[in-house]
Amino acid sequence: MSETKTEWYFIVNPRAGSGKAMSEWVPAERLLEERGIPFITAMTDHRMHAIELAREAAAAGYRRIAAVGGDGSLHEVLGGICSWCASTGVSTEEFYLTVVPIGSGNDWIKSCRLPNDVGDVIKLISQEAFGWMDIVRGTSRDGKISYVGNGAGLGFDSHVCDRVNHQKEQGMRGKMIYLNGLRYTVLHIKPIRISVLADGKKVFSGEAYSMAAGNGPWSGGGMRQVPLASNDDGLLDYMIVPKLKLSQILQEVPRLFSGTLNESELVLSGRCRSLQVAPLDEESADIIEYDGEIEGRLPLTLEITGERIHVLKGI
Repeated sequence: MSETKTEWYFIVNPRAGSGKAMSEWVPAERLLEERGIPFITAMTDHRMHAIELAREAAAAGYRRIAAVGGDGSLHEVLGGICSWCASTGVSTEEFYLTVVPIGSGNDWIKSCRLPNDVGDVIKLISQEAFGWMDIVRGTSRDGKISYVGNGAGLGFDSHVCDRVNHQKEQGMRGKMIYLNGLRYTVLHIKPIRISVLADGKKVFSGEAYSMAAGNGPWSGGGMRQVPLASNDDGLLDYMIVPKLKLSQILQEVPRLFSGTLNESELVLSGRCRSLQVAPLDEESADIIEYDGEIEGRLPLTLEITGERIHVLKGI
């Protein structure tokens, strides 16, 4: 095992934030130097590269690792750390994690009450403003394992993310792509037939338009599907939207942004430590999103592992 290093290891996604990452990262490096924070930088050059870099950093002894980008970058770095720990037996509690926010999607920082400002985040790093985040593991079809920073979802949730990601690949940016994805999916989504167990107890079986589970409350560029979720309470919050009339769905959309969806009488919500979702037919083996990234299909098991990781947190 390599000697533990004290430097921060920054994994930079140069394509983050509509390609503005590098123009913002260069002055950020100067701020780090001014505050006396020792660091090294590594650049990603393809999708999922941050997973590899985070694993390599962990193996080399780095325990302070930051994603420079948005939620997708954070998701990959977290996955690299957790998968390396799972394979080596090293505790995730040895690690310190944060995001330097230069991404188009920055929901994770809201869950950690972090400012959407590079300089302010670097100041918090220098102040050692850390708290805990629960480790959430997802296991989907064929045993594929993913780790969750903010949340996971399927149906309406995953198809909005899928459409947003396609728009990003076409060069589109800004909050409007989330609203466009939301509008399109509301009008075109079809229900899926699923069975849901929370801590081993059946809580739903039938046709549903959407299901989301949150380690934190924020997702999709400012939506709150599970507004009461907290990433350090040892619990998953979940929300299920059963098959409804289009008029009823449209009626509930404002709740996604006001943080009151849990008060709706039309959706099911609750808390648990483990969640199992199974398709009731092959057509319902829907795509799954983790932190806005599409990874795998049903069936799905989400669980609080009992492990934690240090994360930067604001007041």
